[in-house]
Amino acid sequence: MKIDYRTQGTCSSNIEIEVENDIITDVHFTGGCNGNLKGISSLVKGMKVDDVISRLEGIHCGNKSTSCPDQLCKALRAMKA
Repeated sequence: MKIDYRTQGTCSSNIEIEVENDIITDVHFTGGCNGNLKGISSLVKGMKVDDVISRLEGIHCGNKSTSCPDQLCKALRAMKA
């Protein structure tokens, strides 16, 4: 399953996610902090969707109420709904 998620409240504007059998196989962020987001993408590949949500959900970026990792979790939750 491929997800194309428009982010809100972050420097990145979009997240493309591929999931097979509840395992994340690819993540690509558009915009944002290039190195950090490549790192996050690499770390979550091969992880179960629920494990990523439990580790990254609720992370804030500075004084913002969300972050790119938190938006990734919102995308994954939307996919599960």
